[in-house]
Amino acid sequence: MLSIKDFSEMTHLSAQTLRYYHAEGLLVPARVDEQTGYRSYTFDQVEQVMLITVLRQAGLSVQQVRRAVAEPDVAPALLREHTAQVQRQRREQDEAIRTARDLLETQPEPSVRHVPAMTVVSRTAPVTPLGHDRQEWDAAEEILTAATADLIKVVESCGATPTGTPWRTLAPGAALAEEAPSWLVHVAIVGEATTPAALPTDVEVQEYSGGDELSITMPGRTSIAKYCTAISRLFTYPIGDAFPDVGRLRHLVREDGVEFSAPIRRVDQ
Repeated sequence: MLSIKDFSEMTHLSAQTLRYYHAEGLLVPARVDEQTGYRSYTFDQVEQVMLITVLRQAGLSVQQVRRAVAEPDVAPALLREHTAQVQRQRREQDEAIRTARDLLETQPEPSVRHVPAMTVVSRTAPVTPLGHDRQEWDAAEEILTAATADLIKVVESCGATPTGTPWRTLAPGAALAEEAPSWLVHVAIVGEATTPAALPTDVEVQEYSGGDELSITMPGRTSIAKYCTAISRLFTYPIGDAFPDVGRLRHLVREDGVEFSAPIRRVDQ
């Protein structure tokens, strides 16, 4: 039998950690003296500690490790699930690092640009406004991305050619909506305009008149914080006797970030 001191030195686990593992039912001593409470271990338990230590170093929680040790058959599946989660977190961290670098180096600022007239195909997407938290926002983004891809397929199937970057806008009155679809996805097309008869009934073809817009590009994936920051910077950017019509704000999702672009309206218009 090994004392907790000897076992600690052999396994490189502190006595405090061994007591914690005992309390959590992860590593139960071979013997506990009823009078003194002293814990004793066996050499056979060193192998168990090796597995526990490796799994803990891999990032599994005590609860996950306890189950892996108690149920060896499910251990590989637990490790695969944990691996997928870690890889997802790493991708998110890498993206966050790139976004942070871009924000610190570029300091996004609004700029005025001219948008030409174009023919636009639009469709509603079944998403309610914005999302109340990160999970809802991400879920809405997935739906909008899928809706945009579907709209592009519709356009191409009708013989039209998509051009430029697709975008989305909040539907009129969307800020007050709770359950009704509140986003519109848009795709500009070139060539002959698609005939309404060839389109599904929920798709519209409109002419976008074009004009000057005030836009700002926020690096990385979209979020409610970036959305609010963009609106704030658009509102405070000096453009004389004019203002950005954020009620018609366009969200153009690009590979390197999201461009928020609002038509410029003159005060007398």
